[in-house]
Amino acid sequence: MDRVTHDVRRDGRRAEYPRRTSSAYRYPSRASSEDRYRPGARRVSAEPLRASWQPTAEPEESEDERPPRRSGLRRLTSTYGWRVYAIPVLLVITALVVVDTTRGNPDESGTAVGSTSDNTVDTGGAGAEGPVASENPAKAVDLNIPTAKLPEGGDFTAKGAGTWHVVPGSSDPVGTSDEVLTYTVEVEDGIDPSSYAGDDSFADTVEGTLSDPRSWTGSGEISLQRVDASYPNPDFRVSLTTPDTAHRPDICGGSIPFESSCYRRDVQGEDRVVINLARWVRGALAFSSDMTGYRQYAINHEVGHALGNGHEGCAQNDALAPVMMQQTFGVANDYVAQLNDTPGGDQGTVPADGKVCKPNAWPNPQVQGR
Repeated sequence: MDRVTHDVRRDGRRAEYPRRTSSAYRYPSRASSEDRYRPGARRVSAEPLRASWQPTAEPEESEDERPPRRSGLRRLTSTYGWRVYAIPVLLVITALVVVDTTRGNPDESGTAVGSTSDNTVDTGGAGAEGPVASENPAKAVDLNIPTAKLPEGGDFTAKGAGTWHVVPGSSDPVGTSDEVLTYTVEVEDGIDPSSYAGDDSFADTVEGTLSDPRSWTGSGEISLQRVDASYPNPDFRVSLTTPDTAHRPDICGGSIPFESSCYRRDVQGEDRVVINLARWVRGALAFSSDMTGYRQYAINHEVGHALGNGHEGCAQNDALAPVMMQQTFGVANDYVAQLNDTPGGDQGTVPADGKVCKPNAWPNPQVQGR
């Protein structure tokens, strides 16, 4: 409400009153003393000031002139505005929050019930009523691949330290291409050197194989250079590795029941060619007693993966097998196709068409070797 002070009009200007003269007023009689306090009556200066208890009467309005009577909701809206609508909305939101809080609280660790991370056992949440979808682990695969078995032979260290050391030594770039890829030769810590004739023997075989023109440099597309530990980031690492370490999920894994080598991209920030010690010592049945040929094959095959090549099958009976064929398990397409049909295998890459090739260690066997 606007406050009205004495002698001040609502427009801020002082009220003007007519100047009094002696003839302007007269003393009223007693008979009219009650009338002088009625609205509109004039008082004389001798009478004390008295505030009238009765507000100024407004002229009566006809029924047609009166404003329409507003409903209760309109009166509330006029008084409180948008708050009338906000209050019930806030009540509904509060109720929903209370219900949601009582239905799905996080556990004491701060992890929402029902969510898990790797290697975490989850005992709450959906477990009480059962999962929405269940996992059905793959059954053991019965593979009839006689040529995939590890041959009898010398002893080897089954489990190493899981770390590798770089064998000292380096070379000049080998090949005619300006694109030079670097590699180190490494051996897992904890291996008995007597089983593989020591670090230098393994490193010489790796370097000699990759420097041969029948290897990957023979096409003229790349050059290869061995580097030592002083080189910070080689393009890949050729690493002699025990079977137990090779079977780790973060290395080669164990999806097939046969010893094998592999190429693992970005193992702890390092692209690694993993040469399985068991195969290095005993070879593969498809190569019979040709241990040198098998070792050359194993190096070229896994380095081929590092260079971006995938698996291939035998294209023609009695021809040399492609070096990217999985010759560790055999040189018959029917056998290799069984492996590719297992979980994680290259399904459909090699057809079971009965073709059989001859063992081959080189990606460019037509080039004159050393």
